[in-house]
Amino acid sequence: MIRILFAVMAFAVSANVLACTSFIVGKKASIDGSVFCTYNADDYGMFIGLCHYPAGKHGKGEMRKVFDWDTKEYHGQIPEAAVTYNVIGNINEHQVTIAETTFGGRHEMVDTTGILDYGSLIYIALQRSKTAHEAIKVMTTLAETYGYCSEGETFSICDPEEAWIMEMMGKGPGSKGVVWVAVRIPDDAICAHANQSRIRKFNQKDKKNVMFSKDCINFAREKGWFDGKDEDFSFCEAYAYPDFSGRRFCEARVWSFFNHFGDMDRYLPYAEGKVKDAEPMPLWIVPNRKVSLQDVRDCMRDHYEGTPFALDNDPGQGIWEMPYRPTPLTYEVDGKEYFNERPTSTQQSGFSYIAQLRSWLPRQIGGILWFGNDDGNMVAYTPVYCGNTVQPECYNTPGADAVTFSEDNAFWVCNWVSNMVYPRYSLMFGSLKAVRDSLENSYDAGQAEVEATAARLYKESATQAVKYLNDYSNLKAGQMLERWKQLAIYLIVKYNDMTVKPEADGAFTRTKTGLGARVGRPGFPNKVAREIVRTTGDKYAVPTE
Repeated sequence: MIRILFAVMAFAVSANVLACTSFIVGKKASIDGSVFCTYNADDYGMFIGLCHYPAGKHGKGEMRKVFDWDTKEYHGQIPEAAVTYNVIGNINEHQVTIAETTFGGRHEMVDTTGILDYGSLIYIALQRSKTAHEAIKVMTTLAETYGYCSEGETFSICDPEEAWIMEMMGKGPGSKGVVWVAVRIPDDAICAHANQSRIRKFNQKDKKNVMFSKDCINFAREKGWFDGKDEDFSFCEAYAYPDFSGRRFCEARVWSFFNHFGDMDRYLPYAEGKVKDAEPMPLWIVPNRKVSLQDVRDCMRDHYEGTPFALDNDPGQGIWEMPYRPTPLTYEVDGKEYFNERPTSTQQSGFSYIAQLRSWLPRQIGGILWFGNDDGNMVAYTPVYCGNTVQPECYNTPGADAVTFSEDNAFWVCNWVSNMVYPRYSLMFGSLKAVRDSLENSYDAGQAEVEATAARLYKESATQAVKYLNDYSNLKAGQMLERWKQLAIYLIVKYNDMTVKPEADGAFTRTKTGLGARVGRPGFPNKVAREIVRTTGDKYAVPTE
C-alpha cells in the first residue's frame, strides 16, 4: 500500500504569492519543429528588464559573487567557471532556456544558509551550459555543493532537441543539499507548471529520460513523510501535496493550457480543487493538433475564456467585463473566506517571454526570445535573438526603477497603457489588441527575410550575423516603444471621460468649424444595466406620466 504522510505538513506557498507560469512544447508537438518554453514572471512590485551576461574566460581562483535575484542581498561567492556563455534574458547563445515557478512545499526544507537562490541558479546555469541536460547537471551540482536557499521550485529547462521539467527542494538549514527529480518531456507532448509541484511517480529505471538525486526517496522516508515501496514514491505528494490553493489557483492554469489542445473534462474536478480524491492531471499530454507560435501567444494571454473558470459572470468584472481581479486572491466577508480565480494572464507580470528554439538553424539564428515587459496579454512580444550582446535600451533603461517612471522604458510605458485599459477592458482593449497584433504580424511577416539575410552573413562571419540580428532586435524593440507611446496618447484622447470619440480614415473626426465631433456615450453594457435593475428594483426607475 502506498502511504504518503502529510497530516502535519505546512506549505510555504500562500494565496498571496502564487506567481509565475511556464509552458513547454516538444519539437514534434509544434508545427515547425520548434521547441517552445514560456515564462510569465509574476510578482507585485517587481521592476525588471532584460538582463545580459557577456561570454567570458576566467582565470583559476576567480570567484563569482552571488546576489539574491529577488532581494539583491549578497549571499556569498562560488568559483567562476573557466568559460561562460553569452546570456540575454533567459536564453543563452546555445539556445538553452530556463524558466521557473515556485511551489513552496515544506517550510522546514528551506536551507537558509545556502548560497544559491533559484534566480541566481538559473542565470549561472545558462552561462555554463550548452544543452538542457548539461544545465540540469550544473544546477544540481552547484546546489548540492553550495546550498540552495529558496523554497521548492519547478524549472523548465529546454534546448532545441530536448525539453525537461525539474523539481528541487532544499534539505533544511545547514544541509548544503537538495532533493530533486528531472523528467524529459516526450518530443510529441506539451507540459506546464504554475506554482504547484507536478512530478508525481517517475520511472526510476529510465536513465535516458529521468534523473533524480540519490536520496530523493530516502530523505522523505527518513523524515517519516513516505513509507511505501520505492516504485510508488511521488515527489509531489511527499514534498508539496496540493491543497485547495495549489489546485484551484495553480493547477487550474495547467488545466486551461492543456484544455486548448485536448478534452480535459475528466480532470476538471481536480483543477476545481473541491473534490479531495479527484484524479490528478498527467504531467504532460499529446496535443490534438500541432502547436504554433500564435497558439502559444494565445495561451500566455489566457483568462479561462470559455471554461467553468471564466471571469465573465460576476460583479468583480466591473462595468466593462475586466478578466482581471484585484489581489490578494482571497478575501473575507462576514467571517467567511472567498477567493478570486487566478488565470495565466495577470496584471502582476513583470515580464513575459516565449523562447523559440530551432535545431535546423545556426544556433545564433535559431534561438529567439519573444519578450514583453508587462502582462503578456497587454504587450507585443518583440524578437530578441539568443546571440545578442547589447540589450534594447527600452528593456534596460538608465534611471528607471520600480518607483521612477521613464517614458523611455518599456515596463513603464506598457504599464501606463495597460493600467488605462484594465478598468475599461471591453471598451478599450480592442484598440490595444489591434496595435499589439499588428506589430506581431509584422514581425512574423518579416522573419523569414531577416533570418535569410542573417544566414548569408553567417557564411562569411558569425559575428556579422549576430550584430545584424542584434541591431534588428533593438530596432524592433525601440519601434514598439514608440508605437506604445502613440497608443497611450490615442487611448486618452479617444476614451476620455468614459466617452468614445468617432474616427474616419484613421483620424478623429471634426465638425465643419474644426471642433472635435460629438462623442459617443456608450453607457452601461446591457448585462450590467440588467444587474443594476435586478439589485435595486425601481429605485432608479423613471416615473411614467
